[in-house]
Amino acid sequence: MNPTFYFVIALGGLVALTVIIQLLTNMKIVGGNELGVVSGSGGTKGFRTLSGGRAFIIPLLQKFSKFDLTPITIEVVVDSAIAAGIVPLNVKATVSFAIAANETGRNHAVRRILSLAADRDDLRRVANDIIEGHLRDSIASMTPEQVMKDKDTLVAKMINVCKHDLENIGLEITTMNIADVDDHRLPGVEEPDLYMALLKRVQSANAETKARQAQAEAKAASAEQAEARRAETEVKNLKNELERLRADVRVKLAQERQEQKVGVEQEAANARARVSGIKGEVAAETQNIEMVRNRYKAEVITPAQAERERLILLAKTIMVEKQTSARAELDQLAVTLSTMKEAGKEARRAWILDNFEKLFQPFAATLTGYPATHVSVVTGAGGDHGPLTAIHPSAIAASRNDLVAAALESMTTPKKLPVSNAGKGDK
Repeated sequence: MNPTFYFVIALGGLVALTVIIQLLTNMKIVGGNELGVVSGSGGTKGFRTLSGGRAFIIPLLQKFSKFDLTPITIEVVVDSAIAAGIVPLNVKATVSFAIAANETGRNHAVRRILSLAADRDDLRRVANDIIEGHLRDSIASMTPEQVMKDKDTLVAKMINVCKHDLENIGLEITTMNIADVDDHRLPGVEEPDLYMALLKRVQSANAETKARQAQAEAKAASAEQAEARRAETEVKNLKNELERLRADVRVKLAQERQEQKVGVEQEAANARARVSGIKGEVAAETQNIEMVRNRYKAEVITPAQAERERLILLAKTIMVEKQTSARAELDQLAVTLSTMKEAGKEARRAWILDNFEKLFQPFAATLTGYPATHVSVVTGAGGDHGPLTAIHPSAIAASRNDLVAAALESMTTPKKLPVSNAGKGDK
């Protein structure tokens, strides 16, 4: 193969290896108890801080440092601290401090003690010098008795005085305790003449006096205490009896309430059951009514409606048939009249003679119900049909009969029919 190809592969491998080595060596991990500082990152401060994370450092452009945030405990010993009254004292205090927790304090720490972070002994020495100086100032503002008895006040003053100076270099006090306060032993001064020793003896004497007084008072009050204990015992017994009675009353009241509640719930359940039963009966009756209504509708209304529809349809059919028949008869009659009009008088006479019975039969049927005073008989021309008899009850009916005869005569011929009055007589 081409040697150039091997060269390119080797070069690529070296580049990849270099990148990996740079990533491993310049990737910085910062723990939760550490404060990482990346210098040379630009911006207004020229650095950035992070706690509990990781940062990649650009070689030749950035620098990485770390602070340990774990508190540091030191013992500050102040020799010959002059208290109020020009009394030299030796004070021993235990102080814990750490890098400031706020952003401003940490910025001060980066700017002022970043180089001391690697050596914690140097950091202890700087903090010890600052705390010792302020502790001397705090002791100078208090009397030996106050330093001895009111150590909390001394600690509060000390923390308040040290706070500003320590924050200026990025430190803060986490805890402080005054471990011991004693006289500063100058040459030639004996133990009985020491101020703090005298205070301690006075305190011891006061404590012994108070102890003897307490013992005497205890012995003098023993009988009273015994009686008080007996009375207290009796009172306790009575209180116990009272509590027992109260407990019994509470139990009985609880039982009564429970029984009452159970009774009320049972009655409520019974009432609900009765209401449910009544609702069920109402629902059943409602269903029965609906069933009867449906059955009535199915057995009565629906057949009646069907019969009504059938009769209406039948009546419409009959009406249509009659209309059709009547229209056909009218059409036929129109044709007949038109034909007779065109045929002349002889044809009309022949048609009336052929249909004489059909024309006069309904009229003759109405005359049979009247009483007759005289009878007029009109016979037919051919003699094939019987005479048409009409009974007239009065002169008016007779006149009407004459008018009918005249009309018939005028319809048939202008001449008098030979047999128009074949006979006339009285009963």
